[in-house]
Amino acid sequence: MRAIIQRVKHASVTIGGVRKSEIQQGLLVLLGIEAGDTAADLDWMTKKIVQMRIFSDSEGKMNLSLQDVNGDLMVVSQFTLYASTQKGNRPSFLRSARPEHAIPIYEQLVAQMESITGKKVATGEFGADMQVELLNDGPVTIFIDSQLRE
Repeated sequence: MRAIIQRVKHASVTIGGVRKSEIQQGLLVLLGIEAGDTAADLDWMTKKIVQMRIFSDSEGKMNLSLQDVNGDLMVVSQFTLYASTQKGNRPSFLRSARPEHAIPIYEQLVAQMESITGKKVATGEFGADMQVELLNDGPVTIFIDSQLRE
């Protein structure tokens, strides 16, 4: 499982001209799920994102987590995080999980995040053509991978 985590002032997802969801200060997570991802990957990713200390404290140091700042959370599926560009100029997405494997994992991750934070997690729509808008705060953008545990 891979994620691009962006600290945002606000973010939104629009599908077919209709705003599906939006958040204020918090994290926008673009999530890619690989065919071999397991419950262990799911648990590691969930905890890592929710506990990551990337919000500024009173001294301006990144020392606070999403929960410490009572921030919002948005998770958007993005299979392109597993693009392979080894051959030619057209990316291959063979490592991305098929929807029948990825959707349950995506839904479990969202449910676990809601359970941990006690807040509703905003989402996109799996497999939809989405327009994602955000105002990156910092900018702070972090890439993590559950297989590498980093």
